[in-house]
Amino acid sequence: MIRRAALRLRARDGEAGLTLIEMLVAATMSVILVGASTAMLISAVRDQPALSRKAENITTARWQLERIVREIRNGVSVEVASPSELAIVTQMRREECGGNPAESSSAEAIKCRVVYRCAGTTCTRTEATLDGTSVGTPAVALSGVRNAGSVFCFVPSAAEDPTECGTPKAGEKPTYVGIQLEVPGSQQRGLLTISDGATLRTATFSG
Repeated sequence: MIRRAALRLRARDGEAGLTLIEMLVAATMSVILVGASTAMLISAVRDQPALSRKAENITTARWQLERIVREIRNGVSVEVASPSELAIVTQMRREECGGNPAESSSAEAIKCRVVYRCAGTTCTRTEATLDGTSVGTPAVALSGVRNAGSVFCFVPSAAEDPTECGTPKAGEKPTYVGIQLEVPGSQQRGLLTISDGATLRTATFSG
């Protein structure tokens, strides 16, 4: 009896461990899991600079866009309207037109002529007096643009539906100006499209 009990205990002790095959399978699975985790980490680290550039492009484009929209919103009239050029008479808080200083909240609002011209990958901004006696130096207002030939659209437009933003309708001055910017995406793959627009505040009082 004692011998049989001893044999049974030995048999159970042998079953309690892992076989070589089980250990190899467990080791292989561990290596696969560690490798997959490492690959995901490396991919995330590699993509981070591209994601940062993408976010920077969006932030810069929106900041530049907001300034143009603000000037359009304060506009009195559109003098030149084309997909690549916009000239507006707008109200600005300036001591005088023709320069490029920051606006002053304490200054009286005066009317200035502002011209945006787009070519290549940039759009420049030129400020001048209404009579053209003082013209400022053109300054880069938008950079990295990939659609310089089709930045601006207008309402009323020449489209079948004049409320659709497009090329300006002949014989009528636009009351709304839309802006669309295409800037490079991450790692120069694809384009990011950012759009905005505004109605000239005085347009509702004209006609």
